[in-house]
Amino acid sequence: MSIQYIRETYGVPAVRGGRVEYTGGKEPKLGTIVGADGARLSIRLDGAKHALPYHPTWELRYLEGQGEKADVGRLVPKHGSGP
Repeated sequence: MSIQYIRETYGVPAVRGGRVEYTGGKEPKLGTIVGADGARLSIRLDGAKHALPYHPTWELRYLEGQGEKADVGRLVPKHGSGP
């Protein structure tokens, strides 16, 4: 599956190189979308060596003006499966 599939299926503004904020831990963490892993996004959190899979609608905030397309950011409600 691709990032395009994830965008269309989950209605999120995910793009390769796009910045996100993962809000599921004690403190929010910033990261970069580096690809897709099935129906999940591969995200490398800032300071991490490797990307991990995250559900596109679970505790992610998409940041604006980043990645392949600009002005696609929005907050996605916290629901769905965990990372």
